[in-house]
Amino acid sequence: MRFAALALATLIASGAGAQDYAANSEAKEWNLFGEEKARFVATVSDAVCMLTGDCPADCGAGLRQMVVIRADDGMMLLVNKNGQPAFSGATVDLAPYCHQLVEVDGLLVGEPEFTPVLKSKLYQVQRIRRVSETEWAKTNRFTKDWAEKNPEAKGKGPWFRRDPRILAEIEANGYLGLGDEADAKYIEENF
Repeated sequence: MRFAALALATLIASGAGAQDYAANSEAKEWNLFGEEKARFVATVSDAVCMLTGDCPADCGAGLRQMVVIRADDGMMLLVNKNGQPAFSGATVDLAPYCHQLVEVDGLLVGEPEFTPVLKSKLYQVQRIRRVSETEWAKTNRFTKDWAEKNPEAKGKGPWFRRDPRILAEIEANGYLGLGDEADAKYIEENF
């Protein structure tokens, strides 16, 4: 309830209205589908909180998909990527700002006409700061955090080729998630 009141107060204080989110954005372009630069003030939360009302103080301790609620129009945007080249998510970068008012800079990506259920584009956050701060923090913590949590998975190549959770899923369900038989059939038909 406290979070809902904060979000509503933020929305009222900021005044609703169309904004040019690309103005003042210093986001690095990636040439992604439907990409638009976007810098705005928002409240950080997690998707489960916003969709069900189950809102722990820590946004799920880094285990939930993060969202930002844009202050000027109340739009909930799924944050599916941080500022790193790997498409690894942004939970570790956003969790320290749980239920706080921040300014974010990044990219809106996708085309809502192809994903009508979302009602908006996805957000790729590249930098973040509390509205009371002047210094930006880069959103690039995922791979360092992953390495600290998985010291036994050291090695060369992309992290996901060594991730114990991913390797366990492949072992249990095959590369396509349909079992070894489906993998073998696909390989036979396509390679």
